[in-house]
Amino acid sequence: HHVFAKISRAELAQMFMSPAPAAMLQKLVQAGKLTATEAELAARVPLAEDITVESDSGGHTDQQALGAVFPTILSLRDRLVEQYQYARPIRVGAAGGLGAPGSVAAAFAMGAAYVLTGSVNQACVESGLHESGRRLLAQAGVADVAMVPAADMFEIGVKLQVLKKGTMYPSRSSKLYEIYKQYDSLAQLPVELKQRLEREIFSPSLESWWEATREFWLERDPSQVEQAARDPKHQMALVFRAYLGKASRWAISGEASRQLDYQIWCGPAMGAFNDWARGTFLEAPENRSVVQVAHNLLEGAAVITRAGQLRSFGVPIPPSAFQFIPRPLH
Repeated sequence: HHVFAKISRAELAQMFMSPAPAAMLQKLVQAGKLTATEAELAARVPLAEDITVESDSGGHTDQQALGAVFPTILSLRDRLVEQYQYARPIRVGAAGGLGAPGSVAAAFAMGAAYVLTGSVNQACVESGLHESGRRLLAQAGVADVAMVPAADMFEIGVKLQVLKKGTMYPSRSSKLYEIYKQYDSLAQLPVELKQRLEREIFSPSLESWWEATREFWLERDPSQVEQAARDPKHQMALVFRAYLGKASRWAISGEASRQLDYQIWCGPAMGAFNDWARGTFLEAPENRSVVQVAHNLLEGAAVITRAGQLRSFGVPIPPSAFQFIPRPLH
């Protein structure tokens, strides 16, 4: 009965903050999915009462700056609440780039009702990521991320953000997309290029990868195999997408022979967190639990906020008051 929307664009936020379109509600009534009373009530509430504004983050991202996009969405929220006369307010939270107490404090200072972390949770022991992958994340800096082709939208060039340090995945996946744009089939690949791909990525051969990929799609969606038979470029895309998909699973399973191919979604917040945690108990990956991370980020944000309030009242506050050191929660 509740929708939690995560957006980074005002036009999408407006759709979620507005009531369901009247034409849609009428069709649902005619189909027997809603009663007339339910449709009438639906016209009085937004599609979602919790809107998370996502700035630059791991995975799919528009690489928005929170300081620019959040006030825009908040202002839109205020206008729509007044326009539709909602009885309850729409809560607007913040996500993306929140890896240190100062970032969290800034989000709350802009008016966030809540904050949502992502990249820093990837490095936590509960994330499901293999220990080898979590250790790579614990070494990342703010700039150790890269935009790479997305497996689910490879052909149209959609990109997502991943960890760059300690892995060859960004360069290898980007090279595959360049090859896809340049050639129309696997058969067109120059011999030297084909041998290099098989040596670095598609061992033992592209042919064996296609057979495995073919079997995969025959079980799930045979039309993909049929399309590949008609269109060699689609066959090439399926093989390349197979590598992109496996790269994520290798990071989860901890495939040692494929560590250079790990695909780990990651935003700059990870580097900010590592810089803040350096020299503290949170520096060690095995100490990073979701509770410890969340508690320290929130407590640190509260301390920084209080220090800022006191300074605004003219109280002499030393710079050290804005440097919260992580401490274990027992």
